[in-house]
Amino acid sequence: MELIKVKQNQGSNNTFFPDSTKQLQNNRLVLSEKERKEPNPFIEANTTQVTMEHLKKDCIVPVFKNNEVAISHTEFVETAINAVSASLGNVEINRPQLRVSHMVKGRTPDALHIPTKELQDHQKTIYYERVAWVSKIPSKTKIINGNEVSLCVGGVKSYSTDNLQGNHSVQRFKVFIGWINRICTNLNISTDGYKDEIKVMSTNELGEKVEQLVSNYDADYHLNAMERLSQFTLSEKQFGQLIGKAKLYNYLPKNEKQELPSLLLTDNQFSSIAKDYYNDVNFCRNKDGSIDLWKLYNLFTGAVKSSYIDTFLNRNLNAFQFVNGLADTVNGDSNSYYWFLS
Repeated sequence: MELIKVKQNQGSNNTFFPDSTKQLQNNRLVLSEKERKEPNPFIEANTTQVTMEHLKKDCIVPVFKNNEVAISHTEFVETAINAVSASLGNVEINRPQLRVSHMVKGRTPDALHIPTKELQDHQKTIYYERVAWVSKIPSKTKIINGNEVSLCVGGVKSYSTDNLQGNHSVQRFKVFIGWINRICTNLNISTDGYKDEIKVMSTNELGEKVEQLVSNYDADYHLNAMERLSQFTLSEKQFGQLIGKAKLYNYLPKNEKQELPSLLLTDNQFSSIAKDYYNDVNFCRNKDGSIDLWKLYNLFTGAVKSSYIDTFLNRNLNAFQFVNGLADTVNGDSNSYYWFLS
């Protein structure tokens, strides 16, 4: 298929609950009727899978001190999906996969003095402080080094980053557009496809910021950068050096650490990478112990899935930057990452 730089078109205001299916189709935003269950979640640590219907029907929405309502998780997802649809034109966008954490429980005013064990369901309230989500765009697919990847959009929201104790003020969102590997549901995020902090006061502002992100994202460059990784290989000895140096990295004196490229993955995640180097069905070492950087990149993004919601997108991006830096070093274009291999 032809891949072009992601751009164009204006926004729409449709939602995507079941009772608005006709609106969605008229606005060229068509969502899957079936909930597609992935063999692996796109993030694992301390999260629970939920549906949009649950968030809309069963959860309250927090408010600011002056009782102005915050942008809800469902509004966030809807707004971002609509903005992506507006930017890409006539594309089908799958129903989002959502993961939540940090449930906040409450009770209705009439139940303030009722013992916990006597509470009725209608007297209980909940919402989730944090949500992460991803939606595939199935018409935009590509084979990268033997793996099918689909264009996707997603984001993270945490009410802990908002000042809900004050009057209505800016809210912060993380949003990305990138690719997702079908066989392992690992996300592939690049620098120009990710915004670590989008500050907005309304869903209209949020939609505009997401459209800007999509228009600036160069899908071809991202795909070429990933495809290039299979051209470079680490020997078994170099891989061992990498794991050892990565574990030493966080214990380096501050002045030495500042001279090296950033590495955000944790010690436990590098232990997982070492284990999967031997055992992963899709991305393990070759018979001679070597491993190409495409496989290594997927071991990195697989390990990142154990991150908490707040950190996993930043670590995913760091994995892309780090492994591409290794490629430059192996190719002789740069010495910036030589310390990790020596």
